[in-house]
Amino acid sequence: MPLIQISDLPTFERLRAEGQEVLTSSRATHQDIRELHIGILNMMPDAALEATERQFMRLVGSCNRIAQFHVHLFSFPEIPRGAQAKAHIDRYYEDFSDLRDEGLDALILSGANPALPRIEEEPYWEPLLEVVDWARENTCSVMCSCLATHAVVQHVWGIHRYKLADKRWGVYSNRITGDRHPLVANINTRFDAPHSHVYEVNMEQLAEQGIRTLASSEEADMHLAVSPDGLRFVFFQGHPEYDAVSLLKEYKREVVRYIEGIRDHYPPYPEHYFPHRARRVLEEYKQKVERAQGNYGDLPPFPDGAVTELVDNTWSDTGKAMINNWLGLVYRVADRRRGKVFMEGVDPEDPLDLQKG
Repeated sequence: MPLIQISDLPTFERLRAEGQEVLTSSRATHQDIRELHIGILNMMPDAALEATERQFMRLVGSCNRIAQFHVHLFSFPEIPRGAQAKAHIDRYYEDFSDLRDEGLDALILSGANPALPRIEEEPYWEPLLEVVDWARENTCSVMCSCLATHAVVQHVWGIHRYKLADKRWGVYSNRITGDRHPLVANINTRFDAPHSHVYEVNMEQLAEQGIRTLASSEEADMHLAVSPDGLRFVFFQGHPEYDAVSLLKEYKREVVRYIEGIRDHYPPYPEHYFPHRARRVLEEYKQKVERAQGNYGDLPPFPDGAVTELVDNTWSDTGKAMINNWLGLVYRVADRRRGKVFMEGVDPEDPLDLQKG
């Protein structure tokens, strides 16, 4: 179903060029199709700001519901920004105060860069809590990604994340956990999902508070979980929104940090991500870096292009299906909230019951 272009945000044109259906506001007003207003709080750093827009908007726009999705982007002024990113946000993003007044059907909270050991000391902590407290009472559901998951489970349930000995990054095999929930309907019992985080919460911590894990990995623990009520909060610790090259870009940033002397050791590969041919290319580049011995003036550029052609995306179809299921539940609950009856005998506050609709 189509996205609606509500501003001249460049991401709309980028998605349209990719083949995504994007309607102008004037065309949308002449269609007798329901609207859903989805907020996206983008807390990612400057380098990933616009990519994160595209990734989440692509997932929303891939939903097969007969609805027009109005996507409302916003961020926090407390997050340090460079001039270009700040200008982008000032021009294309909305203010939370306006969205709070106008209302949203659902909300997506992106991850963020964990700069401090204690999440409550991050500059966005207090404004994030304000958004979470409002959304839990005024939207149908809040979908949380990575650090946002850690923030919400700490704020609402007192569950504290812990730091891993090594960064968890790569593509991991997951299985659907336990009985089926509507969020994982029509999804393969085993699927891949990318992870990238240095802090983590685990299934045991969540289970103690009644939070149900729906998909998990033997290596990476919880991937998808849901709050005890079954829909109010949806938690991802992995990144179903990632592009095929997202982990490649992260790896390149770590290589550059090593070359610039910011990190002490050459970065390890993201697990289960680079195929053998890609590793051969990257090993050759690593040898050139090591032979340079700090004299990097003649070092060739990082081989992005050669590696991009070799990496695979083995997770996006599952990610799209999960977001489709989530938006389907939001669609039904929002329908009842507006006083329209489309499913006789179905409890709109019980997403497990909504599966009957």
